[in-house]
Amino acid sequence: MTDRLTAREAARWAARAGLPLREERHAVVAATADHIAAVVSTLRDLDLGETAPGAPPAGWESADVSL
Repeated sequence: MTDRLTAREAARWAARAGLPLREERHAVVAATADHIAAVVSTLRDLDLGETAPGAPPAGWESADVSL
């Protein structure tokens, strides 16, 4: 990820979404959005192969939760 969100852009996007921010929050919101984007980018790079969504990892036993 090379493009970082600026405080001004964060304020503009928040206002566009109907969530106006106080000026002192702009930089914090921009930093948080950058962090989330970095995490999502890392997750997209993972090779999950044929793993089905929600499948437990191989070798994990299911707990008996019958009532």
